[in-house]
Amino acid sequence: MIKKAVIPAAGLGTRFLPATKAQPKEMLPIIDRPTIQYVVQEAVDSGIEDILIITGKGKRAIEDHFDRNYELEMRLEEKEDQLLLDEMRRLSDMANLHYVRQRELNGLGDAIRYARHHVGNEPFAVLLGDTIMDSVIPVTQQLIDTFAQFGGSVIAVEEVPHDKVNRYGIVGGKSLGDRIFELDTLVEKPALDEAPSNLAIAGRYILTPEIFAMLEQTPVGKNNEIQLTDALLLLLKRENLYAHRIEGKRHDIGNKLDFLKTTVEFALKRPEFADKFRAFLEEIVKK
Repeated sequence: MIKKAVIPAAGLGTRFLPATKAQPKEMLPIIDRPTIQYVVQEAVDSGIEDILIITGKGKRAIEDHFDRNYELEMRLEEKEDQLLLDEMRRLSDMANLHYVRQRELNGLGDAIRYARHHVGNEPFAVLLGDTIMDSVIPVTQQLIDTFAQFGGSVIAVEEVPHDKVNRYGIVGGKSLGDRIFELDTLVEKPALDEAPSNLAIAGRYILTPEIFAMLEQTPVGKNNEIQLTDALLLLLKRENLYAHRIEGKRHDIGNKLDFLKTTVEFALKRPEFADKFRAFLEEIVKK
């Protein structure tokens, strides 16, 4: 049902300077895989293989990562490292990837507008390029299932502590049962006393093509940018909008502390060094 995905990846990554001065924040590795590879893999695992990545100036490394590198492949063949060779070739074959540059950094809503010609008149998935989901069922697949049931745009949400609602887009509405909500409001980074709930937008969406008309009508909002949350609030006046409380854990790789936590958590899941790494951490904690 959902055949196309859009991954916005044009941000400057200023919270990770100087590391992101010459490389995209989406290419920062969790162990040995860049963040955006996990995001693309989630889309593929959800049955989507036609993916548009919204990039910007200085993001060429993203394209190179998913492209063939024949010289590297020849070296791996010479070393008879078949496992690594197969992995490198899978990178370029995992999806049909397309790229377009966001000419000015005018916010997430503006970035989504660049996808209009790519997705046409179809509903599509949006996966933020600096957010990794750790779940048994891919979070994008969870949203696709909810979209199939209800038919309107679906937003992934997660519960956050009440004292942190001012950091996120927050939704409000009525529960339709386990994990599903029909929305009646969205607020971008509200004050605690203005927040309709503690359900925060979690970086994954299924959007109907009507969002593009709403984006054209959306004025500049918070941070002097076109906010996708504001466009969704306009869309809410025309069609039903739903939220799905995700099953799984969201990792915000744009945040230094969460980046470190994610690296540790993912390392502890790698069988080739999990035991030794856990022993090392225990030793560090004792000290």
